[in-house]
Amino acid sequence: MTETTNALAIMFADIAQSTKLYDKIGNTAAYALISSCINVMSEVCAAHSGTIVKTIGDEIMCSFPTAKDAVDAAMRMQAALDKIPESDLSGYYSPDIYVGIDYGPVIQENADVFGDAVNVASRMVKMAKRRQIVTTRQVVDTLPPDYAEYCRCIDNVMVKGKSEELPVYEIVWEAEKITVALKSSGEGKSLIRHRLKLQFGEKTFEVSDTRPTISIGRLDHNDVVVDDNRVSRFHARIEYRKDKYFIIDQSTNGTYVTEDGADTVLVQRDELHLGNSGMLDLCSEEPSRSSATTMIYTTSYCKSLESETVTDSVE
Repeated sequence: MTETTNALAIMFADIAQSTKLYDKIGNTAAYALISSCINVMSEVCAAHSGTIVKTIGDEIMCSFPTAKDAVDAAMRMQAALDKIPESDLSGYYSPDIYVGIDYGPVIQENADVFGDAVNVASRMVKMAKRRQIVTTRQVVDTLPPDYAEYCRCIDNVMVKGKSEELPVYEIVWEAEKITVALKSSGEGKSLIRHRLKLQFGEKTFEVSDTRPTISIGRLDHNDVVVDDNRVSRFHARIEYRKDKYFIIDQSTNGTYVTEDGADTVLVQRDELHLGNSGMLDLCSEEPSRSSATTMIYTTSYCKSLESETVTDSVE
């Protein structure tokens, strides 16, 4: 038995909503796609001096000699998965991943790794949202100075085995999010989020990475209830995917979508990528903002502090 102690960066990368894949595209295609994703992630890991410690279903655990190697690999994995050829996707979209990273002393025993950094990294990946890299102060403090602008403290949490709360950071890696990043330092909570706001009458609904789907229909089971006989019981839903929003119609009569500055489009038993802003109507092919069945949608980047929220429009 060989046992050594070294300081390493530990990363867990987990394919988001992989179980849903099997339901959407079937066992064979889903297994092939997940295997393709694991291969892509493994190649990126090796390219950044990393080692695959183990693969756990749809999740990989890696070790890296430095925090920078781990963060660079995490960013590259996200981008590499976006480039999986459409021929390998079986009609689905390229999966996102959750990533958690920590850095510190670990015990290496044969091919496995144990220690506090492993436990904390495992906790970080469970906190991550889709396309998010979540990490700790130990990682942030070890990164080169020019990485500081990409690091945002988003929370403070208790971790099993720790006597105090740990600051939790996000590594902001996507270019469009970096452009709206708060130029703040310190440990105050900050969060950069993309969201779609849906206004129906006096009620407002939000779709984002924290609430990636809302349902629309006639029955009370729906998030947005439209009490009209022309509306199907479960008429449509809006889904969040990679900072994009899609209306998925599952109704008898269809959903009318009018993007600002464009003609009205009927979506029936199909889906459509929603633009920056516009109207949805479940009944009328000539929607108007004054109609009782019209919903107004807008997308934006939301930058929030503990007691303040500022929105930057995508337009």
